[in-house]
Amino acid sequence: MTPDDLRAVQAPIKQRYRDQPESALVTLAAEGSLESSGLTCRVETGRALVVAGLHPATGGSGMQACSGDMLLEALVACAGVTMQAVATALGVTIRHGSVRAEGDLDFRGTLGVDRDAPVGFREIRLTFVFESDATSEQRETLLRLTERYCVVLQTLRGSAKLTATQRVPGAIARRASLPCHPCTPITSRQPPPPTPGSGRTTLTRCSTGSARSARRAIAPGTVPQDRARRPRHLRGDSAW
Repeated sequence: MTPDDLRAVQAPIKQRYRDQPESALVTLAAEGSLESSGLTCRVETGRALVVAGLHPATGGSGMQACSGDMLLEALVACAGVTMQAVATALGVTIRHGSVRAEGDLDFRGTLGVDRDAPVGFREIRLTFVFESDATSEQRETLLRLTERYCVVLQTLRGSAKLTATQRVPGAIARRASLPCHPCTPITSRQPPPPTPGSGRTTLTRCSTGSARSARRAIAPGTVPQDRARRPRHLRGDSAW
């Protein structure tokens, strides 16, 4: 691909992002399946299924992929593609090359052996080795711009805000036909405190208002008021 070809592809995209900044915000997602048969997580990459497991340094067999290695591989892939794109834009030809990432881990941290040991990489080194007719100045510019525009590199360097939540899948799945954001407690219209023997009710509502889940422990012989008001065919006994 020539510089003109790259500009022709990206020019209308860049213009759209200038005119409509909100269209540039895209949510990427990854999903894995937890397996009860072993200490593994199956991750769908879009091209193949990767089974990740424990690193041998934490008791793993080494037969499954290590998520730490996968993180470094993502960095290598992103940095490599970014360098190729930057080189194309600058008119620099890379005849052959390689990208290597190394990361130092102290496994005492993730195993809880030493509270002072960090959990995660304490240092990551990224190295580019490539053949090119570029001058020393062009090579430095290529490296600088690759660092500047590599998404994974900048994410690791900048520490993006990360939140973790957990939820029970059943209640939400029965009541929501659209993806639901992590649920938050309802802050209005709370039901009155239950009287002894009447059962307890805990409600949560999705932050987008698109779905609501309920978990109830109903005293024997009683019927929830909101269900009693529903048409009979919508009461859904199995959901309570």
